[in-house]
Amino acid sequence: MDEGTEAPLPTAAPQDDRPARGRSAWLLEGARVLVFRAPRWQDLAARPLTLALLVLAGYVLAFGLQWALADEAARPLWTGLLSGWIDVAVIAWLCWVVARSASGSDAPRLTAATLMALLWSATLVLSLGEGALALVHGAVWGPTADWPASLHWVSWLVAISWTALMQIRLLWRFAGSAAARGAVLLLVPVPLALSGWFAPTVLWWAEPTAEGQAEAEAALPLTDEIVSAQPALLAQALDALQPPRPGRVNMYALTYAPYASEDVFMRESAVVAETLRERFDAEGRLVELVVNPATGMTLPWATPLNLRKTIARMAALMDREHDVLFLHMTSHGGADGKLATHTWPLQTEPVTPQLLKRWLDEAGVRWRVISVSACYSGSWVAPLAGDGTLVMTAADADNTSYGCGKRSELTFFGRAMYEEALRKTRSFSEAHAAARKVIEVREQEAGKSDGYSNPQISEGAGIRPVLERLAAERRTP
Repeated sequence: MDEGTEAPLPTAAPQDDRPARGRSAWLLEGARVLVFRAPRWQDLAARPLTLALLVLAGYVLAFGLQWALADEAARPLWTGLLSGWIDVAVIAWLCWVVARSASGSDAPRLTAATLMALLWSATLVLSLGEGALALVHGAVWGPTADWPASLHWVSWLVAISWTALMQIRLLWRFAGSAAARGAVLLLVPVPLALSGWFAPTVLWWAEPTAEGQAEAEAALPLTDEIVSAQPALLAQALDALQPPRPGRVNMYALTYAPYASEDVFMRESAVVAETLRERFDAEGRLVELVVNPATGMTLPWATPLNLRKTIARMAALMDREHDVLFLHMTSHGGADGKLATHTWPLQTEPVTPQLLKRWLDEAGVRWRVISVSACYSGSWVAPLAGDGTLVMTAADADNTSYGCGKRSELTFFGRAMYEEALRKTRSFSEAHAAARKVIEVREQEAGKSDGYSNPQISEGAGIRPVLERLAAERRTP
């Protein structure tokens, strides 16, 4: 007869108080319970010390595994020992109900303590397996903390479901009444879900790192005054834009710095804006969009919605046949082509070249100069390039740029291009060529080890004479 059938369990000869097998045998029987096989419990004694040792082993295992998987800065969280006891109390009561209802020749010797020890042993074996998998995954593929949220949800659901089915299957084997089985079906899943999701046993707490603390300190202060001021700041900036001067090529300029936790991007925005005012007469036709704790009451935030509104307003004012819209974007960049944003606790999405092109097209902007100061920004060239567009970037699509750290005054591209090269010429292409040479030398001197950033430029044939006229007019008093 198969072990998994519901026939009465085999009888065993009366035994004395000494168990035929040692306490380690509980783990073997726990493994059998875990894979839904009938446990061989008749020669095991679930004494109070055995239960205490199983409980202690569970907490020691959880403590050790969480320590191995925790960040180096983590510290013990002893209050975690208080969680999970509702689940234990409910299961203990169910074991008592099932043991009292058990029928058959072995029923008099089946105790709630035996059922509890079997369930705890099975949970201990499951935890060993989960911990081993997590350690192997971390060593080979990286920490499980880097998994997407959906994968964390699936893994948690699988573990909880397996545990619930294991507990139901074991208690169902011995339940001798419909009432006992109903209680098992109804009550086993609830405490598991509650303790596993709302109050999991967490025994280590990660100390905030210096980087994390710095980011928290750089978070946008969302006070009533700032939240109320922001819409007005954008409205004032857009209302202050002046109409074009007839008979000239006017530059409408816009800077976009969406990374609040590093001041280098705020400083670069200011440098670019000042250069455009002095060299291209952009005063009155320039808007700075910056996210930074220091500018919450002075500059409108660099958010995608504000960027889109500013582009639309400038396009509505400018002479689209003659005027140029200049946009400088500065932040961290990824190989996926997204411009990084850090606006916590404000939730914003990163801008992509495809999104920017769509906004420019919808606004009807004909002549465009787009400058992207970010790692891997060369990936922006192809999506934005065109007859009426000049695109220049701080790096190619495969390399990082340099100088965007927390201690940087300006990025290498921002300094070489806007603080230096454009002070000597009004040609963007000439300035970019000069900046490339300077950046290469400075990166070598700084010890950049992952290759030359290799700034890129693409100038459409249509926009070239427009920019030449713009430069010529600026040279003429």
